[in-house]
Amino acid sequence: MTRQNYIFTSESVSEGHPDKVCDRISDAILDALIREEPLARVACETFATTNRVVIGGEIGLSDKANLARQMERVEDIVRACIKDIGYEQDEFHHATCEVSNFLHEQSAHIAQGVNREGAGDQGIMFGYATTETEALMPAPILYSHAILRRLAEARKSGEAPSLRPDAKSQISLRYENGQPVEVTQLVLSTQHESADQTSDDIREIVEPFIREVLPDGWLTENTEWWVNPTGTFVIGGPDGDAGLTGRKIIVDTYGGAAPHGGGAFSGKDPTKVDRSAAYAARYLAKNVVAAGLAERCLIQLSYAIGVAKPLSIYADTYGTSEVPPAEIERAVAEVMDLTPSGIRDHLSLARPIYERTAAYGHFGRTPDNDGGFSWERTDLTGALQKAV
Repeated sequence: MTRQNYIFTSESVSEGHPDKVCDRISDAILDALIREEPLARVACETFATTNRVVIGGEIGLSDKANLARQMERVEDIVRACIKDIGYEQDEFHHATCEVSNFLHEQSAHIAQGVNREGAGDQGIMFGYATTETEALMPAPILYSHAILRRLAEARKSGEAPSLRPDAKSQISLRYENGQPVEVTQLVLSTQHESADQTSDDIREIVEPFIREVLPDGWLTENTEWWVNPTGTFVIGGPDGDAGLTGRKIIVDTYGGAAPHGGGAFSGKDPTKVDRSAAYAARYLAKNVVAAGLAERCLIQLSYAIGVAKPLSIYADTYGTSEVPPAEIERAVAEVMDLTPSGIRDHLSLARPIYERTAAYGHFGRTPDNDGGFSWERTDLTGALQKAV
């Protein structure tokens, strides 16, 4: 029997967090190459520290001359990302930071398997969905993201001009009968303009936005607030702490409420099943729940490099479904081609839709008209109901 009464915690980080700066840059480079060629091969990694950004990894276009031209654009892409995030501090500024580009052409040994439409690597990927929110996401991670996204909007719009880009949030939610009912602990650390601003000053700025985002009744007299608990937070971003692509994989997914296969998403084209199969697994799990087949659903997929079909499909409904998990495993394989090319085509992943995923979670987002967040659609419900 699944526990019904408990406290669960998840955290999020803002677009200005050092690791998220790196995720953003890697995905922006991916988008730039996909705009040139939908089947571009990209595995781009970014490192950021005090006034320096280093880019590495492998990329591939069929036109070698165009590949060389795109390599020359990398520095401009980096600076545009940093500027949009909002970094103009002395030790990390979009106009003055040093950019080193060590990208190279994709390994022929990797390409030989991928070119046969096989998976770009081995690995396991998980997707998860739950009825506890309308987005069919775990509430702690969904609302941790929502807080930081609202604060970023307030910072950029001028509603909260003294806030700066680097921030982290964390929510501990108390559950009764399996549903979230109260925030027991709320943590918010945000970079700010002046060392003269106290933690109380920052709370006065951020509290109205937090109350705006959270559901009515969740903040009570028992909720403990921890706003900038260490005090001053003026030095932030890559100047305060180095960043790397792919270090926030739990933030990117389900906040620890479901397993994670270990592979990061950002900077990887859809042949990398770390990304595309994780999107497919979320898509299937969400459709299982949206179809009323379960209140909670976990889907696991596994792959081998160079092999197209998944090696295994596993489903777990945590006892919330009358449909046997084995039937769900059979049904999801029936309604969707789970080869890398099948996933790419079904979810229209060969598009420049990735930079927008780099902050505030890859899941629980609203599908965009241009195909962004296509894995959040619930258009397989009828097919799944018929299949089981």
